[in-house]
Amino acid sequence: MFWKRNKLNLKSNDNLYEHGNEHLIEIRGVTKTFQTAAGAFPALKNVDLRVDHSEFVAVIGKSGSGKSTLINMIAGIDRPTAGQVYVGDTAVHKLNEGQMAVWRGKNLGIVFQFFQLLPTLTLVENVMLPMDFCNVHKSNEREKIAMHLLDQMEMADHAHKLPSGISGGQQQRVAIARALANDPPILIADEPTGNLDSRTADSVFELFEALVKQGKTILMVTHDRDLAKRVTRSVIIADGEIIEESLARVFAALSSAQLIAATHKADPERYAPGAIIIEQGKPNDHLHVILKGAIEVVKRQADGSDLVVATMRPGQYFGEIEMLSGAPSIATIRAVDDVETVMLDQVAFQKMIGESQTTRAEIDRIAQQRLAENRGAR
Repeated sequence: MFWKRNKLNLKSNDNLYEHGNEHLIEIRGVTKTFQTAAGAFPALKNVDLRVDHSEFVAVIGKSGSGKSTLINMIAGIDRPTAGQVYVGDTAVHKLNEGQMAVWRGKNLGIVFQFFQLLPTLTLVENVMLPMDFCNVHKSNEREKIAMHLLDQMEMADHAHKLPSGISGGQQQRVAIARALANDPPILIADEPTGNLDSRTADSVFELFEALVKQGKTILMVTHDRDLAKRVTRSVIIADGEIIEESLARVFAALSSAQLIAATHKADPERYAPGAIIIEQGKPNDHLHVILKGAIEVVKRQADGSDLVVATMRPGQYFGEIEMLSGAPSIATIRAVDDVETVMLDQVAFQKMIGESQTTRAEIDRIAQQRLAENRGAR
């Protein structure tokens, strides 16, 4: 393979990039407002996003939700009305047009829904275009590298055909090869499987998965919920705002507006292995949804010994029994390993269950089930 470790993925000794960003991609408080005939339209509203090296992130949402605008911020195709966009050591929002074109050509690979191959150039010539534009690789090596990329996409045998001579799925493979021409650390794909049949779409998705294993970072806009389930994580966007994925997954009955409101109130928290998150007999005023790691539910016995009643993992929540009853905690919650959660306080929790009777009924059911498990552990 020709892939190499790009400088975008290298941090300083203090584990931060040049502008203080800890993550490869950081969007901070980005707002984007478009002026239309009907007036100002807010496509993004104070959005924050963090993406780490070698993540495969799906951006999902309805048409007009702001998902394409979001990735266009990262690509520098659109400029924020307010806020900052950092990619590695680059403050993307500060680049002028000339700087942006050079930076984008060397650091981003972009895959479009409609392929956008130049119809009068052969496939290998299409792949070589980004190398010529950015003057990357020696001129006498470019065709060899382009052929290698086409071979990786299983398209080398068609290298000297025009785009009109191959299928849509094959054109998308060539478009991916072109996006990789300058060995960018980041790929941005806007509905890359939207015009493909399910079998071809799955094949293209497998190519993306292989690239992530090789160290690429991929952000993919998609409407396909089945494909989105296979990525590292999903970013859900509605009405120009990002919804916390874990809340959307755990509380599926909530509307987009309710999820946005809950996301605004959700606070992230981290716990080291062995840390006590909730202590038996003491008040608890937060509902925790687990993002990472595992926790143990520990019940203190009459003889003073501890009994592990249950283990919970990402996608589960705890603390609801005390939040519903207002009584002291019936068990201790302890981190097994490095744990990350998002928390809702009592006000946000009561608002959530007050606005969704389906969610309230489901949380009540889980609480009663867990109470029974705790009684059985005595």
